[in-house]
Amino acid sequence: MAVVPWTDAQKRAFLQMQFAAQKNSYAKEYPDAQHALICSDEQPVGRLYLARCQDCFHILDITVADQYRNKGIGSSVLKEILQEAIEAAKTTTIYVERVNPSVRLFERLGFCIASVRDFTVLLERRPLPLN
Repeated sequence: MAVVPWTDAQKRAFLQMQFAAQKNSYAKEYPDAQHALICSDEQPVGRLYLARCQDCFHILDITVADQYRNKGIGSSVLKEILQEAIEAAKTTTIYVERVNPSVRLFERLGFCIASVRDFTVLLERRPLPLN
């Protein structure tokens, strides 16, 4: 947003519109998905959208604020999800842009590329024990 020549109010309105559109899209496609805040030391530092589907756990979105990244917060949340999926004997999936640096984190946690669609990849992790 730093590169667009908009006022702070215009940027805020745009982001609110994008957030509402994303939330509505997720709610339509995954009506039972969980939307949760990610907290560290009782402070909100990110968000999680997780759909516990009949055949898999699908992470719709996981985001940690820039200043809290690389502190193990995202890894911790993902490990909790993976442990729950292991106990439920379900695969865990997420779509990620190919150039997203988080792909390395998912690979370290055992995710593999299941398919490629345009500029995104579907990553999946079978319900195998965590290393």
